Amino acid sequence: MTDAKRVPIGVSARHIHLSQAHVEQLFGTGAQLSEFKALSQPGQFAANETVAVYGPKGSFAKVRILGPARSATQLEVSRTDAFALGLKPPLRESGKIEDTPGIRIVGPAGEVTIEQGVIVAARHIHFHTSDAKKWGIADKQLLKVRVGGERGVIFEQVLARVSDQFALDMHIDTDEGNAAGVATGEFGEIVE
Repeated sequence: MTDAKRVPIGVSARHIHLSQAHVEQLFGTGAQLSEFKALSQPGQFAANETVAVYGPKGSFAKVRILGPARSATQLEVSRTDAFALGLKPPLRESGKIEDTPGIRIVGPAGEVTIEQGVIVAARHIHFHTSDAKKWGIADKQLLKVRVGGERGVIFEQVLARVSDQFALDMHIDTDEGNAAGVATGEFGEIVE
């Protein structure tokens, strides 16, 4: 694999982003998320706090919250997770939660049912604007990424997300990581 367009890969397990209002409903008035570990994107972290989520068919305990708090609550799951919950969420770019299923979320101080917000996150690459410019990649462009190894694949329809707030990192979910035999910390190569 050449160094020209190599991107680190992060395999994302199910996780949830909460609004500050929901953080307080679930953990108590004035509650703030506390950092368990930093993530690849600047200022983003896995929180110490977790919640349980309940769908029509099943549930998951100890779903990790990613911080900081966001403007809207969003649960990101794999297709396998969605099946276990009894939901049929669409494949979406993060933050695009219109017309998506809702779910019941339970924390130690309360619970909330969201009417929408469950998605299967579209595979994507975060590009800092300097990396995108260097490689001639535009925001929202769809890319192909080759991953080697004994189960090597080419991921198609990989969404480019460009911002001066991002660090170079490709995000896929656990179903995709398992199918390709790839783990966090490995690399893919953008191909034409």
